[in-house]
Amino acid sequence: MRENIDIIERHQKSLPGNAPLNCKMCPRLVKFRNSNIEKFPEYFNGPVPAFGTKDAELLIVGLAPGLKGANRTGRPFTGDYAGDLLYPTLLKFGFAKGEYGSRIDDGLSMHKAMITNAVRCVPPQNKTIGEEETNCRPFLIEQIEKTPSIKIILALGGVAHNAVLSTYGEKKSAFKFAHNQTHALSNGLKLIDSYHCSRYNTNTGRLTTEMFEDVFKNIQEFLG
Repeated sequence: MRENIDIIERHQKSLPGNAPLNCKMCPRLVKFRNSNIEKFPEYFNGPVPAFGTKDAELLIVGLAPGLKGANRTGRPFTGDYAGDLLYPTLLKFGFAKGEYGSRIDDGLSMHKAMITNAVRCVPPQNKTIGEEETNCRPFLIEQIEKTPSIKIILALGGVAHNAVLSTYGEKKSAFKFAHNQTHALSNGLKLIDSYHCSRYNTNTGRLTTEMFEDVFKNIQEFLG
C-alpha cells in the first residue's frame, strides 16, 4: 500500500482543488472514515484526489467515492463497476491512454480530461448530505477556476449536476437534469448530463453502454 500512497500523493499535488488528505471538515464523513480504517486498514480511506491532466478540456464530475472502489484504491472510479464502464469508454473516445486494470498502479493516464467528485470522501450508504456537498464545493470551484482549458463538464448523476450548477450560482430550475442533455451555462461552458454509470443503473437498463457512448459522441463532436 505504501507504493500506492505515493501515487495518490502525486495525484493530490499535481492538480488544483484537491482536499487535504487529512481533511476533517465533515464530522460524519470523518467518523465513517475512522470506522473504515479499523475495518479495512489496507484501504486508502481518505479524500480521493482528482485524476487527469492540467490541460483538461473535459471535466467529469461524479457523486462521491465508492466504499470498495475509489475509497479502496485512491483513484476516482477505480476498482468498482462504474469504472469498468467509464474507463473503457474514455479509452475508446481518446480521453485516456493505456489499459484500465482496476488498480491505481495500472499505468492508465488521461488525455485532456480530468475526473473528480462533488464530495471527496466516501459517505455512509453512498449518500451525501447537503452540508457535505457545500463543504466540498470550494474544492470543485478551485479545480475549475485553475483549469482554464475546461470547455465541457460531464455530470454523472443528479447530485453532480446540481453541484456544478451551485458552483456557478445557476438556478437549478433553469437546468433540469436529463440524460444526454446539454446545457449552456452563463459563463460559456457546456454542461452535459448522464445517468451515473453505477451497477444499479446498468443492471436495471436505465443506462446502457450505447446510451453512455452516445454522451461521449456528443462530447467528442463538441470538442472537435
